[in-house]
Amino acid sequence: MFRNFRMVSYVVFGRGSFNQLDDILSRRRKDGGSVVVFCVDDVHKDKPLKNRLPLKSRDLLLWVNADVEPKTSYVDQLTKRVKEEAKSLPVGVIGIGGGSTMDISKAVSLMLTNTGSSADYQGWDLIRNPAVYHAGIPTLSGTGAEASRTAILTGPQKKLGLNSDYTVFDQIVLDPELIQGVPTEQWFYTGMDCYIHCIESLTGTYLNAFSKAYGEKALDLCREVFLEGGPGSEDKLMMASYCGGMSIAYSQVGVAHALSYGLSFVLGLRHGIGNSIAFDYLEEFYPEGVHEFRKMLEKHKIDLPRKITANLDEEQMNRMIDVALILEPLWENALGKDWKKKMTRDRIADLYRRM
Repeated sequence: MFRNFRMVSYVVFGRGSFNQLDDILSRRRKDGGSVVVFCVDDVHKDKPLKNRLPLKSRDLLLWVNADVEPKTSYVDQLTKRVKEEAKSLPVGVIGIGGGSTMDISKAVSLMLTNTGSSADYQGWDLIRNPAVYHAGIPTLSGTGAEASRTAILTGPQKKLGLNSDYTVFDQIVLDPELIQGVPTEQWFYTGMDCYIHCIESLTGTYLNAFSKAYGEKALDLCREVFLEGGPGSEDKLMMASYCGGMSIAYSQVGVAHALSYGLSFVLGLRHGIGNSIAFDYLEEFYPEGVHEFRKMLEKHKIDLPRKITANLDEEQMNRMIDVALILEPLWENALGKDWKKKMTRDRIADLYRRM
């Protein structure tokens, strides 16, 4: 069977395209009583973007905190608030921010129509009911969250996405003006998420012409942005992020992402930083990619955190390994169907200890 996956239904791209959001949402609003929920990264709370939000009288504005990786408990808290304050089912949930904020908005849109805790749906195709209409607007680029079918959350037992066709955004607005002025380290680590997506997809066993086409273009754009720079970098990075997300939609990521999930769960590292730390120790799997990655580190004067696992006890190390091993599709993509013979707990522990 060939994979029959859902893609984002509507995409608008271009500088200034954020100004079309009001018109886009007007098609969803049924009457004056309709409620749209805006989940906006709270870094924009005192910035000009706040005054550009097309809020109507009954709309609900949630300032979302993305200082730490999104947690299932936080999604449940936000969902409860929406249900209590909106009084009726919203006609839309709009996520505006980086990958974490967009994942939170996707998860809230799902949990408004599915019972229980978001932790109950961490896995593949566990969501039963379609989400509320939801749109994503990135103000950071690299994660590919705007294109993906997952909302990555940290739960009580694991870090794992709500992977479902219902998770995919119905609409995305890609406005390169929104990612200008991002702090250098945040810009770099988020962009490296895209770069590492591409390396893992293009060297994986799941690779096919569809994922290769998107992955190669995203990789070329990443190289232009992080090795060459110059005018138009925001536009290129925004498209790299989208294409990188599309590449892994029909393939998968690999070793760096699997290890990063363990780092995030136990140490609380942000996704992009965790990927970068892990990737730097994976020459045996991705030699050319790691060599190029180090050139990018040097060019942008980025100092990776070191010795982050030095003080972990045995229980913490085993928890990291457990979380990494949950991600079986990632390991299979990287190492093949017999990956369990190649990637033992001892080998994963050795990789973690090097970090």
